[in-house]
Amino acid sequence: MGETAQPRLTDVGYIRALLERHGFAFSKKLGQNFLVNPSVCPRMAEACGAAPQTGVLEIGPGIGVLTRELAQRAGQVVAIELDDRLPPVLAETLAGCDNVTIVQGDCLKLDLHRLLQEHFGSRPVAVCANLPYYITSPIIMALLESRLPVTNITVMVQKEAAQRLCAAPGTREAGAVTLAVQYYAQAERLFDVSRGSFLPAPNVDSSVIRLTVRPQPPCRVQDERLLFRLIRAGFGQRRKTLPNALGAAGFDKPTLAAALSAANIPLPARAAPERVAILTVEVIHEARAVKAARR
Repeated sequence: MGETAQPRLTDVGYIRALLERHGFAFSKKLGQNFLVNPSVCPRMAEACGAAPQTGVLEIGPGIGVLTRELAQRAGQVVAIELDDRLPPVLAETLAGCDNVTIVQGDCLKLDLHRLLQEHFGSRPVAVCANLPYYITSPIIMALLESRLPVTNITVMVQKEAAQRLCAAPGTREAGAVTLAVQYYAQAERLFDVSRGSFLPAPNVDSSVIRLTVRPQPPCRVQDERLLFRLIRAGFGQRRKTLPNALGAAGFDKPTLAAALSAANIPLPARAAPERVAILTVEVIHEARAVKAARR
């Protein structure tokens, strides 16, 4: 970074004057809540492992408060911003941050594999972001399912979402997204952030979580689409028995019966979280056996 004096990006008065000067108004549609708690972004930057030999991909830099913390630590930072009104603001707030590149666009539509290769080359890369609440799960799942070459995804999310994403399989908080995330990564909840840490303040508290990407999934699965279809079906109708919940989703009942038996799940079995978790692998194995027998 250069020697330019740093803007006071956690000073509410400074932020309001900055945004007014650029004619910027917060967008509820985009879920814009900018961090003003000065202790949060340094902790996030440290938690993602930003260091001189690493690169960091940020999603939704806002006015650049987290971006500057990342730039102070990482060798290279690329920040993707959807709102085309913010690049002029970021040009001002990130002046002197010569290791930062702003990419204006939608992270769900960009070719992230190509972007990482172009900007980071062989550097280890982490993702670090304050994610909009309304699109948390789609962004996280897109990052994981695309198998980007990243070491971890350290993000701020709504506290309730953090509890779901980091829940232990078999608990009441666990759901389909829990198992999907934990198939790709080890999830941990790092610390909570109060609603008063943002401008404007949202109606809920937040948490910072870290998803450490697994080199390999915890179990060998040849048909991942079938696996996640089963998980969604099992958690979609928890009050039904597993055979009925999964049968309604189009799964073959003889295959389900064999898989339930192999998983030692007695009938009638409700679609409890721990049973769905156990059953996923068994259905995959049994479905493969049935398919092979029919050839």
